[in-house]
Amino acid sequence: MSGTGHIAKGMRNLVLAVSLLALSACTTLTSSNIAVSTTGDNPAPTVVPEGTEPDDVVIGRREHPRIIAAYGGVYSDRAAEIMVARIVGRLLAAADQPNAQFQVTILDSSEVNAFALPGGYIYVTRGILALASDTSELAAVLAHEIAHVTLRHARARTDRTRTTAIVDRVITGVFGGDTSTDATVNRTRASMAAFGQAQELEADREGIKFAGKAGYDPQAAARFLGVMSRFASFSAGEGKADDGFLSSHPSTPARIQKAMDTATTMFGQARVGETDRAGYLGAIAGLTFGDSPAQGSILGQRFVHPASKFTFTVPDGYKLQNSQSAVVGVAGDGEAVRFDSADVQANLALTDYLKSGWIAGLKTDSVTSQSFNGIDMATGLAQTDQWFFRVAVMRLDGQVYRFIFAAKADSQRFAQGADATLRSFRRTEASDLTQVSKVAVRVVTAKPGDSADSLAQQMRGLKGGPDLFYIINNLYPGDPVVPGEKYKVVGLS
Repeated sequence: MSGTGHIAKGMRNLVLAVSLLALSACTTLTSSNIAVSTTGDNPAPTVVPEGTEPDDVVIGRREHPRIIAAYGGVYSDRAAEIMVARIVGRLLAAADQPNAQFQVTILDSSEVNAFALPGGYIYVTRGILALASDTSELAAVLAHEIAHVTLRHARARTDRTRTTAIVDRVITGVFGGDTSTDATVNRTRASMAAFGQAQELEADREGIKFAGKAGYDPQAAARFLGVMSRFASFSAGEGKADDGFLSSHPSTPARIQKAMDTATTMFGQARVGETDRAGYLGAIAGLTFGDSPAQGSILGQRFVHPASKFTFTVPDGYKLQNSQSAVVGVAGDGEAVRFDSADVQANLALTDYLKSGWIAGLKTDSVTSQSFNGIDMATGLAQTDQWFFRVAVMRLDGQVYRFIFAAKADSQRFAQGADATLRSFRRTEASDLTQVSKVAVRVVTAKPGDSADSLAQQMRGLKGGPDLFYIINNLYPGDPVVPGEKYKVVGLS
């Protein structure tokens, strides 16, 4: 939600976005000690009570469903799952942990991120899978996270997260929110629990050792750190904040050089190791790139959610942005809107929920019931020292959704815009769904006469597409390409 200015940041702090808890199960792919999460009908692991002093496994089991909920659920792709599990198996053997219990989860998030929890829980996003170009680069990321676990960094880090209890109490005290199920708060927890610089460098060293011993190119860590740094700069230029890997794994030139030196010292200047570019690209072909249609699509002023089967339209002048926890729109004249979902008891009336204390400054006498397009709603007004809010909640197919419109002051135009948005909220029709498209990774083979520049033009239909092509393939303008070699392009599928 970057590029939205102080208004959206204030709304992120003001309104709690409660996400649905994702369901997960484990499917063994290589051996009994390595599992990759896939979507399923089984409930998520039981949440361990807060306030206990659990061991590593219990900590991981407690936080695992929260991480899944905060990152858009589990991404199911059999080929990618098998590849990840095989890489982890080799890395564990190289780390002298062949019998360790590890669970690797691919998260349905476009963020370029990977992280670990105590108890052997490792997470990679589909975003980082799309950015890597061979098995050695993904192995470098996974080895780094395995190193955090084997070095007990993840366990030591949990001591720091106890301080987030203070944050939780403040949020609960002000808004009455449930921080245990709030996606934004869970992601803040992960950020607050980031490893320190010394731990990162130690994990770099151990990770390079694990990857090299497993037979992968040990120079891949430095190479991929550089690619991630380029992608972070590109995303910032596109106005997309990526709170991902580099936010907690800074990619400074000195760190990249240190990774190169470590690989050379351990394995020599001439050592190459496995990269298996063709095999890797074959495994990620068809991978969803960017926002997932399952999490909703932005079509100009409209937002369409195919899975939940609803759509709405915001007034002209609002620029919509989608994330795992909310849809945020900001207008240049100092107005903003936030849309999210919340778990609410089925027998709780919408008017009562609106008055239940989750929004500060609510004028309870303004709360009224309405119905648009056959959907029951409740609306109300709220005001703080600096902001005026129009708030609405609605229930569709048992799920409660929330709109929060914010402005410096109330006005007829502001009220009309909020009302028009609420009136536009409706169930999707077949014509709505046909407008939703999926952007995915395609793999192309370079032909004689091709160059990086000519292949980049295959992505000219996307905003910043040619520049993105160079980054995801670790190329630069003017670079040659190898005939017969495979390269990634991103486009509509």
